[in-house]
Amino acid sequence: MRPSGRRIVLNDTVGLLLNTQKKKAIDLAQQLIAWGKEQKIRFLLPPHEASLLGVPGLSDQEWKKTVPFAVVVGGDGTFLRAGRYVLSHQIPLYGINVGKLGFLAAGSPEQAKEDILSILSGNHRVQSRVLLEGRVLRGERKVHEVFALNDLVINKGSFARVIFIRILVNGEPLSLLPADGVIVATPTGSTAYALSAGGPIVPPHVACLIVAPICAHTLYARPIILGADDIVTIVPEGNFRDLVFSQDGQLSYELLPEDRIEIRLSPEKRVQSIFLPGREYFVLLQQKLCWGQSQTELGGE
Repeated sequence: MRPSGRRIVLNDTVGLLLNTQKKKAIDLAQQLIAWGKEQKIRFLLPPHEASLLGVPGLSDQEWKKTVPFAVVVGGDGTFLRAGRYVLSHQIPLYGINVGKLGFLAAGSPEQAKEDILSILSGNHRVQSRVLLEGRVLRGERKVHEVFALNDLVINKGSFARVIFIRILVNGEPLSLLPADGVIVATPTGSTAYALSAGGPIVPPHVACLIVAPICAHTLYARPIILGADDIVTIVPEGNFRDLVFSQDGQLSYELLPEDRIEIRLSPEKRVQSIFLPGREYFVLLQQKLCWGQSQTELGGE
């Protein structure tokens, strides 16, 4: 769906999540907490972040029940982790980038305070982003069930040769693919790993699946867009070992021969992200990924 007219039911409370491995994130979080005291804004932190910063915190469940929205200080990876963390409570997230690209975490440290006041005043929109739901089946037993905002990936691990991947859509054969692996991405993930594999850019309000081969050893394999209700089944062929199933590039699971992976859009779960005026998706596409810019505009000859 497109950014809607929905707004957050607000009070003086703001959730705060951060990358605790980045000094810039810790420093900014401390600045925001101090500023919040001056502004009568309560920044609430879950236990790990609170312990690190030496401030009172809430239990995970209490935090999720209490905060109307959360500011995520880090980079796009931190935003992905935050999306999984709040999954059961649909808490809207606003990312402030202290990392590299900052496509999901689109806010800047310099504008953080202004942005938070803008959200608290109701000057924002909330975008509902679809998630992938993946299951690893070993025989008739489900061994893993995972959710991903960007992508789920099957790859060859440490092998220095291609693997063969059978792909079915709604039970019907699509291809037997010789490749290093395959990416199944959401529209949100279309600007991530799938983009590097030649996949299309798909705006987040378009509900679909993207299937993109990784280094396919064939001329006929191209990324394909599937419908919102389609179910993709992936079966690695042969007796390969060390195959890996990864979730948003952050968590990984070992695959065994004859495992099969079923992936679809989650019918219920979503990640809610906050957009501010002037920083909508297509603006970010131009600013962050230089979409539509000529070599002259980029500084080339």
